[in-house]
Amino acid sequence: MENFLTDREFEHLNTTIYEDAKTGSKWIAQEIISLIKKRQQENKTVVLGLATGSSPLKVYEELIRAHKEDGLSFENVITFNLDEYYPMLPESVHSYVRFMKENLFDHIDIKEENTHLPDGTLSMEEVPEFCRNYELQIRQAGGIDIQLLGIGRTGHIGFNEPGSGIRSRTRMVTLDQLTRRDAAPSFGGINNVPRRAITMGVGSIMEARKILLMAWGNGKAPIIREAVEGPITESVPTTFLQEHPNVDVILDEAAAEKLTRIDFPWLVRDIVWTDAMIKKAVCHLSISLGKPVLKLTTEDYNEHGLDQLVTIYGPVHDINIKVFNMLQHTITGWPGGKPNADDSQRPERAQPESKRVLVFSPHPDDDVISMGGTIQRLVDQGHEVHIAYQTSGNIAVMDDDARRFAKFTKAFNDRFKISTQESCSLHKEIIGFLDMKETGDIDTPSVRSIKTSIRQEESIAACRYIGIEESRVHFLNLPFYETGRVKKLPLGDNDIQIITDIIQEIQPHQIYAAGDLADPHGTHRVCLDGIFAALNGLKNEESMQNCWVWLYRGAWHEWPINEIEMAVPMSPYQVLRKRKSIFYHESQKDGVVFQGSDSREFWQRAEERNKETAHLYNQLGLAEYEAMEAFVRYHFID
Repeated sequence: MENFLTDREFEHLNTTIYEDAKTGSKWIAQEIISLIKKRQQENKTVVLGLATGSSPLKVYEELIRAHKEDGLSFENVITFNLDEYYPMLPESVHSYVRFMKENLFDHIDIKEENTHLPDGTLSMEEVPEFCRNYELQIRQAGGIDIQLLGIGRTGHIGFNEPGSGIRSRTRMVTLDQLTRRDAAPSFGGINNVPRRAITMGVGSIMEARKILLMAWGNGKAPIIREAVEGPITESVPTTFLQEHPNVDVILDEAAAEKLTRIDFPWLVRDIVWTDAMIKKAVCHLSISLGKPVLKLTTEDYNEHGLDQLVTIYGPVHDINIKVFNMLQHTITGWPGGKPNADDSQRPERAQPESKRVLVFSPHPDDDVISMGGTIQRLVDQGHEVHIAYQTSGNIAVMDDDARRFAKFTKAFNDRFKISTQESCSLHKEIIGFLDMKETGDIDTPSVRSIKTSIRQEESIAACRYIGIEESRVHFLNLPFYETGRVKKLPLGDNDIQIITDIIQEIQPHQIYAAGDLADPHGTHRVCLDGIFAALNGLKNEESMQNCWVWLYRGAWHEWPINEIEMAVPMSPYQVLRKRKSIFYHESQKDGVVFQGSDSREFWQRAEERNKETAHLYNQLGLAEYEAMEAFVRYHFID
């Protein structure tokens, strides 16, 4: 664990940073466990306010472990959950009643009568009275001892959306559109997400004796900075916690990356000026002032907290030249290395001249969305490029597409008189299921198989367009993904072995993998963890001694300009080729299942992101390109 415990002058809440979500969750769980044990010794109850969503999952896993392995009893525990969608049946796959049972209550010895959750089955007329009684039950239980909170990207706690007042109580609310978009993947689209919810109010939460707020992943970093460092405002309800006397904010390193002490440490303390830190500070100064690096002056440095840097490494001209060269040396039109060239100032090696390249793609489109231009260059420059699609991506295919392809297959068979009784029966089964399917139903194996085939054929077509022959396209179909639900299985040994096998088969000189970790519980994270685990097991193999690993990012985020170690430019023509390669993934166009909060199509997101990267390089004083794809090198851990 790395704890940044000093220089918190910008922070209005007690904030602790852990290496990862697992470590932070264990600390939170231990706080709860310690209080339960203490109250048991005093023969008293403990009242917990509980949250749902992905953030508390590892906390609940640790509580379950403590019960099963350490004998911790929950018989003296009373719980009140923060919220529930409205309307919502308790047996629904989206219900927080079901969530709590599956992720905690069914695995511990808590008394059912001691668990309380908002009721999503009430009539509108019954809700106000229920809410008043919910508040009364909390008071009768003695008030909440520890309130567990996550944070939404709107800054909501519970379902207290922007505009919620500090005195608000348990009530029905209308959900913010961003909140609904974030929930859309698990509901199979935003149209299926309820527009209302019942939630404990900010005032109800503020009455807890202790509050533990947790956030994991860099997707939460911007709102965490607002919550911890910003002014108290109704537009960010989490900021009200600044008025509570006993709040701990628990973050992983990714969620903390926008805090001033992490993002701009030179503003709060003396630091060790490594090359990476110098590059970061000067790039930030250049961009914030709108001045190219080579035009920055001593006054610019001194007036923006970089006087120490000038004192140690000045004059400013030398620092500017150093950073300019660092940036320039990241740019290359030869991502596989330039043959017969001096590679001392290039991001990739010149040798071997022709490399075997293995591109891992978490879903069957991340490859072209994230690095389609780079793949084209690698192919055009004579490298042997393999694409390994880690998951089937079948849950991201709409039912209408599956129905259309099932009907097409039947029509094809009928036209060429190759229909069989078995194929007719299968077609009837598939169409019958899709016609009767309700939100939350898991697709049958046959339907999932059709959806898998759709995504595979799209991938093959896209690869063919950019010059990759079908024999070099690999579908790994990692088992962890194949649940038929948004919620996946944990990464298993079988998953890691499949990844290990493809690496050993190809024996690549280059590996590209998705490093887009905005959601620490998402598919990209699991796929990358699997790659890292495989690489760790293979790092001593002779074939891996000459293998470099590059990380790209996906449709939502890009590497910060100061972290980029290889930037591959694209001409206007190459941008159009990349766009067309993305178009081959037809099932992921025009209102996809996992749209996220961004209404743009994936090709638009990728294109604008690539153009913005090129613009930043130009703003820093480098040559102007149409677009750029960016990479960071991963180094094996000894």
